[in-house]
Amino acid sequence: SLPVCRSRTMARGSATAPNIEWLIAFRFLQGLGASAGMAVPRAIVRDLHTGNEAAKLMSLLMLVFSVSPILAPLTGSQIIESFGWRAVFWTVTGAAALATILLATSLNETRSVEERANSSFGTALAGYRYLMGDRNFLGLTAIAGFGIASFFVYLSSSSFILIGHYGLSPSVYSVFFSINAVAFIGMSQLTGMLADRFGLKRVVWVAVTGYATVMVALFAIMASGVDRLDVMAALLFVGYGFLGLVIPTTSVLAMEEHGEIAGTASALMGTLHFAIGALAMGVAGIFFDGTPLPMVAGITLCAVISFSLAKLTLGRAREAVEAPAE
Repeated sequence: SLPVCRSRTMARGSATAPNIEWLIAFRFLQGLGASAGMAVPRAIVRDLHTGNEAAKLMSLLMLVFSVSPILAPLTGSQIIESFGWRAVFWTVTGAAALATILLATSLNETRSVEERANSSFGTALAGYRYLMGDRNFLGLTAIAGFGIASFFVYLSSSSFILIGHYGLSPSVYSVFFSINAVAFIGMSQLTGMLADRFGLKRVVWVAVTGYATVMVALFAIMASGVDRLDVMAALLFVGYGFLGLVIPTTSVLAMEEHGEIAGTASALMGTLHFAIGALAMGVAGIFFDGTPLPMVAGITLCAVISFSLAKLTLGRAREAVEAPAE
């Protein structure tokens, strides 16, 4: 609960910041505290469950993680319009205070006393070194990372393209953006059911293959000179539906064998996801020219890389299982 308390304190500091320098400083510290909200829930899921049961819970986490970025800008804009920008941070302060109360009253510790006693900064560093040498963990993390990166590329460019190039109003753009999010969220909720029936690795493989295929088709259509919003919208909707299956399944598989260092694994996974996404956004920005093709090319490249990594990682795991004992 300490990171959440710290986030609450920094949000209050942001609300009372006397200038932009203090606001940036408080926001940076607030982000450090809030980052626990991404890493800790995955670790808790791994502490309590593995396999298909973990996949079901991970899909619920994806629902929360995905809905929040959609609702936050809409809610924030209304708060700013009605009460001013400082009210946003007072709202965050209240939300963090509520989260602190819920943590203190409703969430039980999932690690044993012995495990907590053996935890230290040194053991965390040792865990990071171990994970960085685990090709299966890195491969599965990168599969999801490039999937997330493709969404970051879309997020960074879509408003300029849909409003500037296609002439959509900001309100219609918000609806357009939300529709793709619905596809992602909706399909992610099927993760547990599909994993029960087909197995996690098969779901990952089919989802990554479907995502890459749809994105390659979209790029081929756009590169041929077809510049139609309805075509792009339809294929993005289908593609992000496939992506909704990729992230929870790869997260479960990546952490499957690291229950003893679940928190470290979750933290490193989140760091790599956002690092890959930030890098992809930066590269995509270099080639942005106001037309859809560079954005689609960036999304497609990320999807193809994700597919290639899945072929290597899942193929390597299959070979390890099928290899005869010496």
